[in-house]
Formats: sequence, C-alpha cells, structure tokens
Amino acid sequence: MSVVLEFRAGVAHVEDVSLREIAQRCGTPTYVYSRAHFTSQYTTLDAALAPLPHQICYAVKANSNLAVLNLFASLGAGFDIVSGGELERVIRAGGDPCKVIFSGVGKSGAEIDFALKQDIRCFNVESASELERLELHAQRLSRRARISVRVNPDIDAGTHPYISTGLKTNKFGVPRDEALAMYRRASNSQWLDVIGIDCHIGSQIATPGPLIEAAQRLLELVDTLESEGIRIEHLDIGGGLGVTYRDEPAFDVVGYTQQLKRLLQGRSLTVSVEPGRFLVANGGLLLTRVEYLKPASAPDGRSFAIVDAAMNDLIRPTLYQAWHGISTVEAPTRGGVQANWDIVGPVCESGDFLAHDRALTLVEGTLLAIRSAGAYGFVQSSNYNSRNRAAEVLVDGAAFKVVRRRETVADQLRGETATADEPADPHIAASLQYEV
Repeated sequence: MSVVLEFRAGVAHVEDVSLREIAQRCGTPTYVYSRAHFTSQYTTLDAALAPLPHQICYAVKANSNLAVLNLFASLGAGFDIVSGGELERVIRAGGDPCKVIFSGVGKSGAEIDFALKQDIRCFNVESASELERLELHAQRLSRRARISVRVNPDIDAGTHPYISTGLKTNKFGVPRDEALAMYRRASNSQWLDVIGIDCHIGSQIATPGPLIEAAQRLLELVDTLESEGIRIEHLDIGGGLGVTYRDEPAFDVVGYTQQLKRLLQGRSLTVSVEPGRFLVANGGLLLTRVEYLKPASAPDGRSFAIVDAAMNDLIRPTLYQAWHGISTVEAPTRGGVQANWDIVGPVCESGDFLAHDRALTLVEGTLLAIRSAGAYGFVQSSNYNSRNRAAEVLVDGAAFKVVRRRETVADQLRGETATADEPADPHIAASLQYEV
C-alpha cells in the first residue's frame, strides 16, 4: 500500500516529518521518500525468501538516487543494472560490483569493458551477437566474463503492453532453442563462464502464477543443460512483483516464495530476484503546489487545477495511463472550491496531466501529495520545456535530508554551446567513458 500519510494537527506527515515543512524548506515540486518504507519492503521480501539460498538484486532503473542505492546496499542487496551509468551509480553509492547483474539488450562495448574491469557478478546475455561481442571484449581484456542467458519463455504477464517483456513479440531475451545453442557455445569458450539462467516477463504482475510458470520453463532448460554437463549455479527469475496503486490486491509474496520452494526442492540453485517497483513505488510521493484554478464555466466543462509539477516530472499517467492517489497536505481550506478536478501541469501538451476527475477542495497555493511515486518517477523525468528537474528528499524518522538538490537552468545549459566556433567541452568527447 502507499506510503502512509499520517495527519497531525491537520497536516500530512511522512514518518515524523511534516510535508508542509519540506515544501517550505525545499520548494516544490519535490520527490519525498520514506527510508522506513523502503527498509520494510526489503526485509519483508528477504524474510519470505529466507528458506531458499537467495540474493535480492534491486532494479536500479526504478529509482537510482545514490542515497536510495546506499540504503539497499547497507541492507545487503545486490543490484540489477541496465547501463554503465547505473553501474557507476552503484559503485559511488557503496554497492558491491560482485553483487551486480547486468541486464539489457543493447550493451555497448564501452559498457561491457567497464563492467568487466569492475568484475561484476554476471552478464545477462540477450542475443547471440551480444555473446560474441562479450567474448571478444573479455579476450581483449584477458578477463573471464560470467554469463547467464536471458530466456524469453513466451508467457503473458497480464500487464500493460509497454512493461510486458516475456512474450515472443518483445525485444527481450531469446527463445529456448537459441538459448541452448548459446549455452553450448559459452561452455566451450575459455573467456566465458556459465553460471546462471535468467528471465524477466514484465512489471506490475498481479499474481504469482505467471512467474512460477516462467520458472518451470527455465528449470526444464536447466535439466537439459545439466544432462550435457553444463552446470547452472543460479536461477534468476527477474522481478515484476506488483504493488497497489489504487485497488489492486497486494502481491502474495509469501505464497510466491512457498511455491518457489516447492519447485526448487532437491535442487542446489541459488535464487536471484530483481525487484524494483515492489521495494520503492509506494515509499515515495511527489509534492506539488496548486498555481491556478480554472473551474468549469459550463455544466459539461472540466475543472482544471494547474500545479507546478508536470509530465516532465512524472510521466507515468500520460505514458502508461497510470493512476496515482492524490491527497491534500493540509485540511481543506475554508473558502476552497470543491469540484472534480483534472490535475494538470504547465507543459504545453494536452497530455500533460497527473490525474483526471479527482474530488478535492482546493484553493490556489494548496499543497498536494501525488502518491505511489517512488518508482519510475524522478528517473523518467526530463527537461522538456526547459524545466528544471525536481529535488529529492529522503525522510528518516524525525529528520530528512536533500539527497538531490533542485536542478537549475545553469545545470541544464552546462555542456551546450551557442555557436559552432566556441570551444567544445572535453567531457562531451569522453561521454562514453566511466569515471570509477
């Protein structure tokens, strides 16, 4: 469920911190995260998996703030990454590269070299061409690359088509027979070490059924591989565990892990899971302020509350048709206008909305909390309309700290030049190089 907003003296608090205080000190829009919620979600999943040898690898793409990564590293998490930039973030946040799994269909040569030099745990390989490139780069660096093949099991996760990844029509992974051929090649290479098998069928999965079916199909391939003398050490079953945004039932974590335990009985496999949304979505919110009200002028018109956050800050509603709960931070102000409001931003797009048809009592200046925004919120934000990206705040009990300051226009313009004859920033030419 969404991070709890407890009202004290009529003001919403996250843990023991007033959202009004955060808005006064940090401005809006601001992302606010709860350390306690993130920790609770991680420990709940870790406890449910306790009967199995396992490693939780947090999916960095869900929320890549350094403070968030540092928190999960301190809890013992590994990390699932999909770019060299995410690997650099993990390292700077104190994460252990030996607990990093590198997923993604388009790893560049520079990213592969960086990951090999950091001695990451495993590459999840997604094509025969990638396997060939990885072998070549490992040879050039005289380093062995540990690999797992991502299998596409052609299973419908029953989720939004943009976040479904396990169907044969999706770009991710390879079919079973191609995976088998890739394993045979890798097992005969002096530069590749086969250690695992992987799949990830989608995000926001409501029930364990599709995940268990995918795991069963992987285990069938494991049996085939082991009959050929190719030993698998870990079963990576991806993430995708759904969360409650509105009225979705909570994902049955205990039931899921109990089914996994029965499925894996008698096997000496370590289970790797890659949750992202499950750990952080409902532990965050986007704090925003109403700038203007435009009540409906006709019975069939719409009422608009124009806020200082926009689709560039939180794109999920327009991209995925996602629903986010919205709460006023303070009790309704006397003299407020009660209506069913469309919550919209200043961006020049009709698609710039955060919510439709919400019954709220508002005045200009009202603070709103857009809930369930801890995952795929800030990480998908942009500078569209040359808007500065929001600040990020991490609440810890009665204290909070700014873990990313609000962006400035100067930050946006850094690296750009106005004319062709201005000297180029040397960092632009080296943009594919990683610094740690």
